[in-house]
Amino acid sequence: MGRPRAFDEDEAVRAAVGLFGGRAYDGVSVDDLVGRLGVHRNSLYKTFGSKRGLYLMALRRHLADDVRPLLDALADADDTAAVLRLVTSARLDLLLLAAIERAPVDPEVASEVETALASVDRAIGAALGVTDDLAAALTAAALGIRLRGDAAGTAAALARRLDPLT
Repeated sequence: MGRPRAFDEDEAVRAAVGLFGGRAYDGVSVDDLVGRLGVHRNSLYKTFGSKRGLYLMALRRHLADDVRPLLDALADADDTAAVLRLVTSARLDLLLLAAIERAPVDPEVASEVETALASVDRAIGAALGVTDDLAAALTAAALGIRLRGDAAGTAAALARRLDPLT
């Protein structure tokens, strides 16, 4: 009979979201995970199978805890400025890092990222009543603004230019 788990799996996954969202997959070692999560190496492997297994659980948690609420908020957005403000201010670090770092080399991560971004596109399209192509362009623009860092100023300027188009 095995010993009971000495850590809270849910808390460990939430902590992993923060760690992977701040430093990306390749920037986090198993030693980092063990130290930050307070989990013994053997327990980490027994519970999550591998670093990648924990990463996938963390990515899915991030999508549920951070992307899903964004989609819900976008349903209430009534103009381009509100949409851009919501997307540029959302906690999307892990999604963006996954898209850049892991999706090109991991089909399972690519599928999760693609599904999440398509959901954002649909939510923007529904909120603004625009075509799928324009919704995808707005998602790309908002995420680009987010990556560049000047979210508030750039998003407002872009919204003023785009509102006549939507």
